[in-house]
Amino acid sequence: MGEIADITIIGAGVVGAAVAAGVAQKNRQVYVIEKNESFGMETSSRNSQVIHAGLYYPENSLKAKTCVAGNTLLYELCRRYAIGHRNTGKIIVAADSSECEALEDLLHKGRKNGVEGLRLLSRRELRSLEPDVAGVAALFSSSTGILNVHELIKMFLSQAKDEGAQVVYKSEVTGVERKNDLYQIEVDSAGEKFIFETRVVINSAGLHADKVARMAGIDPGGAGYTLYYCKGEYYSVSWGKSGLINRLVYPVPPAELTGVGVHVTLDLDGRIRLGPSAQYIEEIDYRIDDSNKRRFYEEAKKLLPFLDYDDIEPEMAGIRPKLQKPGEGPKDFVVRHEADRGLPGLINLIGIESPGITASPAIAEIVRDMVTEIL
Repeated sequence: MGEIADITIIGAGVVGAAVAAGVAQKNRQVYVIEKNESFGMETSSRNSQVIHAGLYYPENSLKAKTCVAGNTLLYELCRRYAIGHRNTGKIIVAADSSECEALEDLLHKGRKNGVEGLRLLSRRELRSLEPDVAGVAALFSSSTGILNVHELIKMFLSQAKDEGAQVVYKSEVTGVERKNDLYQIEVDSAGEKFIFETRVVINSAGLHADKVARMAGIDPGGAGYTLYYCKGEYYSVSWGKSGLINRLVYPVPPAELTGVGVHVTLDLDGRIRLGPSAQYIEEIDYRIDDSNKRRFYEEAKKLLPFLDYDDIEPEMAGIRPKLQKPGEGPKDFVVRHEADRGLPGLINLIGIESPGITASPAIAEIVRDMVTEIL
């Protein structure tokens, strides 16, 4: 890294990888710096791996716009590059009549966001689609699906490397300083420290994005960039119950949208997965608390009456980097060029939680346009 880089991307999760694919060009020196030993080892891999439709998010929010645009882009990418995926569709189920109004609200919100393929289902229509799911009504989303996120990230990074980008693993950014119209990036690579210069910094550091912003001279608290860790646990359902549902099954979401409730997804092999839960934590901790099993079972059984307690077992946990404190309403993605803060060339991507995977190709297009204006 002796020469001055044009663009340095911090973080090789799905968003960082998508951005790398979007900005890499043969005539640009592009680096992707990742602290882990491989790509997508944190938030990008510890989630439901769902292609979302975009019906939960406030109208005109970045979450809504990038999710709806990203949904179309993602299916196109999956088809073009043979990335494992399935357009399963999703049903959001009203457990009783008191939740039916919320389904109608979601329908209208989704349509305002530009989501296509939404329709309300009666009890009879729900039973026809998913006979083993309990509920009095449902909202059907035809554009929801699942994918192999590992393959997606690998494809994005392969595209970037084909254009000359370099991906550096086991290297943690420990300093970002604006100096003489460039940024000095300090990196710790297996105990060895080195510094290089770059014209553009794209902060896609996921769980650590607020810390990187602080390194660059931004007060996360004052800017509204402080991240709050929200842990979600997942349980797998025994193979013997596979095949009893064919679509993703979600409850009506809570008003504060900390998460969308313990829901039922499928992996590409057809195994049923439950989760995630939503619990704010202080430190990164991926251990699963076995005492939560009973609550998982009871919540899931409301949707899937065929479940037995012994059918479920802990699978994994993930952590979402939220901009909202416990009890606060949902906050939007931060996708921002910080020129007005005296930091031209710094682009912050902060609070990229769900629907970040779906939104990733659309976010990459926004960042690509920002970079074009800068360089």
